[in-house]
Amino acid sequence: MIKKVLLSVVATMFVFTSSAQSTSSDYPRGFRLGLGISGGFDTNSDYNFGLGGDIRLQYDLSRKTSLTLTTGYSHLFADVVNAGFVPVKAGFKAFVNKNIYLMTEAGGAVGTSNFDTSALLSPSIGFANRYIDVSLRYENYLNNNLDQLGLRIAYGFSLKK
Repeated sequence: MIKKVLLSVVATMFVFTSSAQSTSSDYPRGFRLGLGISGGFDTNSDYNFGLGGDIRLQYDLSRKTSLTLTTGYSHLFADVVNAGFVPVKAGFKAFVNKNIYLMTEAGGAVGTSNFDTSALLSPSIGFANRYIDVSLRYENYLNNNLDQLGLRIAYGFSLKK
């Protein structure tokens, strides 16, 4: 499973880095900030669902590619014991057309309650326009036997002058 996720991350970065080389260099690089809420369902353990909030800093390399840094708080609900953690992820976002993108993120999840600190891999597909960002993502917490399928809805804005 881990090999498949890593292979998809590397393949996505390779494909979209190649296409990014043909973009115009006159695009004004700069930062964007996004505030999001997310919900998800655990695919293989005892948690019923998860809710969370995040903040994402995005640096646009070109019209089609960006680097991201995301953190926030997530809470997993269960019948017996709930869990909480703070994810910290760095990523690469590549647009396949004007509004549809693919993104890969990697980082860690620091446990705050009933959750062991863990490495984290997260590929996603999404829709973004000037202000709205909606994405569907898969998250794999490598040290916790936890996989999650989640939906993120965010409001974003430019920090460019």
